[in-house]
Amino acid sequence: MSDDEVLLRIGSRELTITHPDKVFFPERNDTKLDLIRFYVGIEEPLMAAMRDRPVLLQRFPNGTRGSSFFQKRIPDSAPEWLTTTTVSTPNGTESRALVIADLAHFIWAVNLGCLGFHSWPIRAGRPEVTDELRIDLDPQPGTTFAMVQETASEVLRLFSELGVTCFVKTTGNRGLHVYVRLQPHWDSYAVRSAAVVVARELERRRPDLITAAWWKEERGERIFIDFNQNAPHKTVFAPWSVRSRDHAPVSCPFAWDVLESIDPNALTIATVPGRIAEHGDPWATMDEAPNSLDPLLEMVRADQAAGLVDAPWPPVYPKMAGEPPRVAPSRAKKTAGKTAPPPD
Repeated sequence: MSDDEVLLRIGSRELTITHPDKVFFPERNDTKLDLIRFYVGIEEPLMAAMRDRPVLLQRFPNGTRGSSFFQKRIPDSAPEWLTTTTVSTPNGTESRALVIADLAHFIWAVNLGCLGFHSWPIRAGRPEVTDELRIDLDPQPGTTFAMVQETASEVLRLFSELGVTCFVKTTGNRGLHVYVRLQPHWDSYAVRSAAVVVARELERRRPDLITAAWWKEERGERIFIDFNQNAPHKTVFAPWSVRSRDHAPVSCPFAWDVLESIDPNALTIATVPGRIAEHGDPWATMDEAPNSLDPLLEMVRADQAAGLVDAPWPPVYPKMAGEPPRVAPSRAKKTAGKTAPPPD
């Protein structure tokens, strides 16, 4: 081995870690090896959340202040022992994606400079089944984290009324994600429909705080519930993954009873291991009682009966049945004005 390599045993695998002393997070001079040691130290909760999930890699080969790129396709030169699966975009483009079969798979990607794991809401063994509903609380310009926290409380209240158990985590940035583990009965189209109805119901309850408006011009200074994060082939930033910010913040699961006091910027690779050691995995019970999607799908049918059409899909998706025009309201008005007949 060269002087700039170390050999680590991760489970049954020996991995060569290149440039272990390369600084990835300049604020505290945390290195690639520091990051790997963090993940090794939280193996149990990390694998409970990520095992058998395909991931999209966000690579920063030279740390947070270097250039970055997304990598979905695993190269043919990858080691033969890697577990992969085929994922397909809405237009049918297929890619060979990494599956987090064990911690060695995770560390292999970290060695490539992965500072962001974006996971699919499926298990590689059953790709046709979506087993997570993910409610993305997306703060808009002019909003505060206190508003995100208040929105999360509204999400918890709604799910509690429906008898649905949900879990929460930071994103490692400004938002929060609420997760619902699902019984293995629904595909991503049904799960997205459920996310749409959650967003609309929350907006109905708190229009001062929450918006389900897809078009940015309509959102205002409110928290957007990004329902399209549940569209087929969409990923979100994975639990326990470290963000590419200088102080190494973690997308960290936490217990609902500390929602009001949680500080995302304090949850870093330096503090999270101690937090787990003291309090355990706040998502430890997630798989014990998966939820039915039926209560939410009943709300979908009620909205449809009231005349509500589907919400807009992202532009990369084919046009969906029942979907409204994919035109921003301001542009639609301008177009209508141009084509309107002259007054009498």
